[in-house]
Amino acid sequence: MGIMSTPDPNFFDSFDGARLAWREVGEGRTVVLIHGLFSDATTNWIRYGHAAAIAAKGFRVIMPDLRAHGSSAKPHDAAGYPADVLADDGFALIAHLGLTDYDLGGYSLGGRTTARMLVRGAKPRRAIISGMGLSGLTDTGPRTEHFKHILDNLGSFPKFSPEWNAEAFLKTTKGDTAALRLLLDSMVDTPADAIAGIDVSTLVVSGAEDDDNGSTEDLAALLRDARAERIPGGHMSAVTKPELGIAIAEFLAA
Repeated sequence: MGIMSTPDPNFFDSFDGARLAWREVGEGRTVVLIHGLFSDATTNWIRYGHAAAIAAKGFRVIMPDLRAHGSSAKPHDAAGYPADVLADDGFALIAHLGLTDYDLGGYSLGGRTTARMLVRGAKPRRAIISGMGLSGLTDTGPRTEHFKHILDNLGSFPKFSPEWNAEAFLKTTKGDTAALRLLLDSMVDTPADAIAGIDVSTLVVSGAEDDDNGSTEDLAALLRDARAERIPGGHMSAVTKPELGIAIAEFLAA
């Protein structure tokens, strides 16, 4: 699957007036895919061919840039980051596009945002939670503190440590550290019983060496209608491998 060129962003105003961006490729059934922390739609979904693989199966792939990321607004005021703001932005995008029959998924923070939308009433036909395990949903604190520590101590980490790798990635995406630091305070935990109440058919997919956000298998087991799948790589590297887009495309098209 060839890599497609990056489409120009489209914009809409979210629930609080923040101007947010999304990119779009393909035609057919709509799937909304949400990227991970420090990333953006282009890096997560387009650069490594995932959007092209999914579009080739007959899908219109909608890829927002999260608040504080990419081409979207990056407020430097805590008021711009109320609790669960990313889920609110996701609902605002779905309303803006007038979607009633769609699929929904995300990677890492995008997977967490997908789960938050599901427990708050989103009703996609199918869902994808990737790069995210059970404890990353039920107890957001450890990962949130990990990234706060990185943003508060930039330039201080041993080469090739997890912190150094995350900072190196942040540099490649030219992340706004002040906005990202504020965004981290908007994370909310999702109780296990709420996750168990999700009845949407869900693919839970992560890299074989990725347990950064807890167990993929435990999350799939808790959901009512889900299966776990492992692809090559760890949390940072699985996104660069074609197997991620292929797994999502095959699940959605089945």
